[in-house]
Amino acid sequence: MQVQCSSQEPNHTKAKHMKEMSELFPILGLLFSLISSTTMASFDDYTSFVYVGCSQSKYILGSPYQFNVDSLLTSVANAATFSSYNNFTSSAASGSSPAYGLFQCRVDLSVADCASCVRSALDQLSSLCPSASGAGVQLKGCFVRYGNDSFLGEPDTTLLYKKCGSVVPGGGYNSDLLGMRDAALSGLPGGGGSYRVGAGGHVRALAQCVGDQSVKQCSDCVAEAVAQLKDGCGVANAGDAYLGKCYVSYWSDGVYTSRHYHGGVNGKTLAIIIGVTLGLVIMIIFLSFIRRTGK
Repeated sequence: MQVQCSSQEPNHTKAKHMKEMSELFPILGLLFSLISSTTMASFDDYTSFVYVGCSQSKYILGSPYQFNVDSLLTSVANAATFSSYNNFTSSAASGSSPAYGLFQCRVDLSVADCASCVRSALDQLSSLCPSASGAGVQLKGCFVRYGNDSFLGEPDTTLLYKKCGSVVPGGGYNSDLLGMRDAALSGLPGGGGSYRVGAGGHVRALAQCVGDQSVKQCSDCVAEAVAQLKDGCGVANAGDAYLGKCYVSYWSDGVYTSRHYHGGVNGKTLAIIIGVTLGLVIMIIFLSFIRRTGK
């Protein structure tokens, strides 16, 4: 009698194995959710507060200027849902007391993240600068400003905020770091466009100007920001300089991410998180396989 061989498992065995695998899926889903929430929480810090500036003068509640400001900020919130930069002049309530304003998001943010950042910035303005005639707030991922003076298109190299990273001990290393930092920053003032990047060794740098600036105005602003970082941060391994119409950042982790060194995990830490999680996943699959074959 000829016996036919089949590679297919009996139906009851296949059903049993399918049941075991279905029990595994929620565990794998939990692990992948864990790594996703961990890494996203570490990187997505674009709404973190940097600085705010409020005018000392206040507008009169119910005045035409207040209505112009409210209209302008509504336009800002709406425009951020489809663009990363725009400026406005609001004079519907009164042409004699117009409000001027703009917003800009970091170039790497998605439209959805830009809109979220701008909403957070507007909330900050409302709580930190109530009834201010003019105000500006900088978050990690976006900038919003309004006022009763026509600042649109005007250059502004005023230093508003500066932060330096850690100073790493070691004379030789510091000398190398300074050289790499200067190389990374040196090309930014001469670059074109409103977004510029530079690199030197394992130091990275970037600059972004407000969209109402000409190429020359942007270059002048970036040059001043670079000078502020070189003068003020010494051998620090990172630095930020925010001026009225631009900002410049540099960092020395050697790997660019959209959040670079600001409070997020670096590439090495992220690799460890992913490695450990994948190891757990492989172990669970292996144990499930041993359990299945043992039965």
